[in-house]
Amino acid sequence: MKAFVHRGNEVVYTDINEPVVKEGQVIVALKVAGLNHRDLNIPNRRGNNSEPLILGSDGAGVIEQVGEGVKAFKVGDEVIINPGLGWKENSDAPPEGFEIVGLPDHGTFAEKFIISEDYIEHKPAHLNWEEAGVLALAALTGYRALFTKGVIKPGETIFIPGAGSGVATFIIQFAKAVGARVIVSSRDPQKREKAIDIGADLAIDTNSDWKEILKNEQIDLVIDSVGKATFNRALAILKRGGRMVTFGATTEDELSINIRQFFYGQYQLLGSTMGSKEELQSMLQFIEKHNIKPIVDKIYPLSATGDAFDYLRDGNQFGKIGLLI
Repeated sequence: MKAFVHRGNEVVYTDINEPVVKEGQVIVALKVAGLNHRDLNIPNRRGNNSEPLILGSDGAGVIEQVGEGVKAFKVGDEVIINPGLGWKENSDAPPEGFEIVGLPDHGTFAEKFIISEDYIEHKPAHLNWEEAGVLALAALTGYRALFTKGVIKPGETIFIPGAGSGVATFIIQFAKAVGARVIVSSRDPQKREKAIDIGADLAIDTNSDWKEILKNEQIDLVIDSVGKATFNRALAILKRGGRMVTFGATTEDELSINIRQFFYGQYQLLGSTMGSKEELQSMLQFIEKHNIKPIVDKIYPLSATGDAFDYLRDGNQFGKIGLLI
């Protein structure tokens, strides 16, 4: 079968052996896979490993084959992949052994994908294949950050630095669905306009004076995935006693804060990563109830995955990037 793999010092579109189903597993003939920043980083993490690894954490397709003992699914079922392995019940943090699809085992950038029936869910009926294929990782990340960790309430105001990421586009829609006020930032005026189009109440220039522009706003919650470039600026506009959730660091990992200012302000800082199977199922129910759909920026053929990587690396996207298989 065709797949996009990392091997040695290259990422290539090539032929690879088809998976063989085992007890409790299903083989999914993938329709669309979703691209995430994680996929850009895995080749660096693997180094010069000559063993080919299929990249990709997100995907949706049709069950082609079921192994012995599979009870909840059958051939022909339309499903999405749960990218979070080993985390079933909701908990304060992922359990020991938690892994994400695509490392260390094969991922979804291939014609077929094999996985335990425990880590698939029925595709929401209101989503097409492009939307379903890019959904799970980013939507689950946003759902946990906003509801489990951020505990957003109707009438509260949330600030999201960086409006164009896939996770940000989900958080905007989720927060508006429960009656929150949403403020975002972006350097790109077109991204600011698009954020307003999908529900943001206010979109400000990242390079502007946040404290001046937002002096009449009460920011109850910040959800940040940028890291060093925005952390302290966002903290400075958060209300005293407010909550800040961080789930990523697209700029530098390490930063410094004024700890005295932090504890006098009695801020709450919360880390978040992905989410559990329980939260994924809750998120799927939520998007069906509110008719929420992923914002799909661009779809590439699987054979052009390298071009999709370049597009994501350049940060041009608003929403999600998919691979048509």
